[in-house]
Amino acid sequence: MIPHLNQLLEDFSRRHPQEVLRVRLLRNGAPDEVLVFKGFSSSLVRPTAPDLDVPVIPDDAEILGIDRLRAPYRPQQPEVLAGDRPLSEFLPPDHG
Repeated sequence: MIPHLNQLLEDFSRRHPQEVLRVRLLRNGAPDEVLVFKGFSSSLVRPTAPDLDVPVIPDDAEILGIDRLRAPYRPQQPEVLAGDRPLSEFLPPDHG
């Protein structure tokens, strides 16, 4: 479990506004796919809460993989910059 996982990925996306993160994960054992772009997250599988304080990716989610895509995101033709990256690539160096 990584505290504030959603916030860490949103922070990464703010620092890399030319990219979209496509996060594949399991939430309570159910598959989900989330896009993170310029500090905002949205699920492609389930409704996203209108309250921005409700994390789209819960801290206890199991991250299956993260793709770095070129922005803007084109669902029919996504341009993959780096596919299936580990979560550790997106964590700050001092994260323990």
